[in-house]
Amino acid sequence: MTARGDVKPAARRGQWQTATDVLALIARQPGITRAAVARELRLSTSSTTEVTARLRDLHLLTETPAPTQGRGRPTTVLRPHPRGPVVLAMELRQAGWRSAAATLDGVLLNQQSTRHRSRRPDAVLAALRAGVDSAKAEYGDRLLAVSLAVAGTVREDHLMQAPTLGWNTIDLSPVVATTELPLLVGNDATLSGVAEARTGAAAGAGTALHLIVEVGIGGTLIIDGSPASGATGAGGEYGHIPFGDRRRTCPCGARGCWDLEIDGRALAEHLHEPQPDDPYSYAEAVLQRTNEAPVRRAVAKVTAALATGIAGLVNAHDPEVVTLGGLAVPLRAAAPTVFGTAYSDGLMTFHRANPPAVLDSTHQQTGALRGAAAVGLDQITTETALANWADRTIL
Repeated sequence: MTARGDVKPAARRGQWQTATDVLALIARQPGITRAAVARELRLSTSSTTEVTARLRDLHLLTETPAPTQGRGRPTTVLRPHPRGPVVLAMELRQAGWRSAAATLDGVLLNQQSTRHRSRRPDAVLAALRAGVDSAKAEYGDRLLAVSLAVAGTVREDHLMQAPTLGWNTIDLSPVVATTELPLLVGNDATLSGVAEARTGAAAGAGTALHLIVEVGIGGTLIIDGSPASGATGAGGEYGHIPFGDRRRTCPCGARGCWDLEIDGRALAEHLHEPQPDDPYSYAEAVLQRTNEAPVRRAVAKVTAALATGIAGLVNAHDPEVVTLGGLAVPLRAAAPTVFGTAYSDGLMTFHRANPPAVLDSTHQQTGALRGAAAVGLDQITTETALANWADRTIL
């Protein structure tokens, strides 16, 4: 994910490192106590008291008494200040877009969903810009960044390809044109992976592979909570690895893409039915018909293709855990034996004795929005950003 616009430099950077660490911990563990922060960061009681008091004075945190649990000194629960900074998280999808404001603990407020009236880029960008303007009017100077998840290939603040929207290269910067807020743009599957690594099924894993099937498959490799997104931010396009039939051309322009083997389009192909306008909804409907033998065979083929590709990625990346979202979850559930066999068969021998666990995602519906919020919060809690907030708050 990349940002448009940088927070202005500030002189007092070093003194904010501990504060940054505290806020990062609160985002990963909402409702954490001050005592737990001290343990996690190996801070003395006096240092923890000092830094939390400072954050409280700057309207970044509040402290409330924690429930009493046996003997020991009482502690407090750390939560975002009601006048503290927020990030606007947004998600652009085929059918519409969603938004929510995120406080420093990653909690999503005022979630809203809007369907596209038109899929023309200018109309969609205007609607998103209106959403940003509305949030700015509500939160004022508390709103410090906009973080946008997009169902497509992203490079810096440009959407390079979005087959489901029928878009090619689009400059997304007009979304924040009237506010001058920093804009961060990321692929939706990548950001879903960030959410799983921070607060979901992959939390605590040093290296995690996240995959999500909707129209095609996307994902990311997460290392220590951050995505390995490549030189220009366009990494993680796993659906365009040539795991499929080389005779078939993908809408991306490449041949043999894995995308074409593992979603509703593949199910329609196996069932000899017309290609669906909405592959995701079509796949959901097909998965309700597994009492039909042809459907079971089609689902088995697609599930095997999914599991075999996952095994290939495990061989390449060596993750501690794999998390699945979207249609990957019901596909595996519909043919678990097929999935397990294809996954094991595709692994290198040394992986088979102790293969990475394949887990369902925790944040199924809100993963991209939560991931966008997480990277936005990273942006506004750097040492420089906190110093700027302090300067403005003190003034």
